[in-house]
Amino acid sequence: MFVVTVVLSCLVAAAFMFSGARKVAGGSDVAGEAVHLGVPVGGYRALGVVESAGAAGLLIGLAWAALGIAAAAGLVVLMLGAAFSHLRVGDRAARWTPAAGLGVLAAATLVARVVTA
Repeated sequence: MFVVTVVLSCLVAAAFMFSGARKVAGGSDVAGEAVHLGVPVGGYRALGVVESAGAAGLLIGLAWAALGIAAAAGLVVLMLGAAFSHLRVGDRAARWTPAAGLGVLAAATLVARVVTA
């Protein structure tokens, strides 16, 4: 089961590191997303830092279970907020399902990490 935990943690960490780095780097498309969701651009970048920190927490959490559990739980909550933010502004499923999907993967990682702790 620990192999499943490692694979999930690495895949989810890669996805969140990419997403977080994209937000931190900024750009006109990222600024447009922030405005669309009603989030200040600086706040959107801060969310990118949180995503990147969560990704790092998942990887470090492979050696320190409590951190991996906390990171996975935090990413689940973050993605719930992201999905609801998209729903709040009336986005169609194509816009909110990536956040929901990442949330489900983070939840699976959380379960795997708890089981193997």
